[in-house]
Amino acid sequence: MTSLREQWAAGSNTLGVWLSVASPIVAEVASRHGFDYVCIDTQHGAIDYGASVGMIQAIELGGATPIARVPWNEPGIIGKTLDAGAHGVIVPMVNTREQAEAVVRSARYVPDGGRSWGPVMAGMRHDDNRSWAAEHIAVIPMIETAEAISNLDDILGVPGLDAVYVGPADLSLSLGLSPKNNDGEAVFDDALATILDACRRHGVVPGIHSTGALTPRRLEQGFRMVTVTSDAIAMRAGFSSDLAAAHGDTTTDTSAALY
Repeated sequence: MTSLREQWAAGSNTLGVWLSVASPIVAEVASRHGFDYVCIDTQHGAIDYGASVGMIQAIELGGATPIARVPWNEPGIIGKTLDAGAHGVIVPMVNTREQAEAVVRSARYVPDGGRSWGPVMAGMRHDDNRSWAAEHIAVIPMIETAEAISNLDDILGVPGLDAVYVGPADLSLSLGLSPKNNDGEAVFDDALATILDACRRHGVVPGIHSTGALTPRRLEQGFRMVTVTSDAIAMRAGFSSDLAAAHGDTTTDTSAALY
């Protein structure tokens, strides 16, 4: 499969899906629907490390790129997630240059970082996992606070970052808004514009959590890594739509949900 970094280097945009349900079956189903990446959420999702190992295998079987959002900026879990075979890590609440540097140290082998050697699962899939990781692993800190935006140039200037990922809900909370997409609110729109401009200047891929209906707008704005939906949202939408259709109502729309 083509890695996210290869797709970005070729100028491609990437669309993904978010998983919060601990199921390799759900993971394989998601990976067979044409998404460029499938992200396993071990921060807020109901997924522990043991479940993520099988889900990564299922995503690879289905042909998509497996990545994971880790619970926190902690070297043990970042390294362990990559050892399990994830092709990239999204790391929440990265607010300073020092925190971004810590992400890189945890995700990159020497000389670019300090990741401990032991790719138990990943090493079975790549003859030279050290070289493969250096070329393909995507390191993606989250930008989701006003503090992070104030330190944006320092964060994006850290060598070894490939992309940043905007969490609209936490960013909105940090800006004094409700936890959702707040398009049309000047402070929210300005924050997204600031992130996009900084990413262009630093050559870093901008990513964001979105919805299917909102994704064309996000791509037009310049985001290149966009999560379109999640397993929970898709299931809720499917259940609601089918039940409504059974009652003769075809107007039900749950596409605006963010989580």
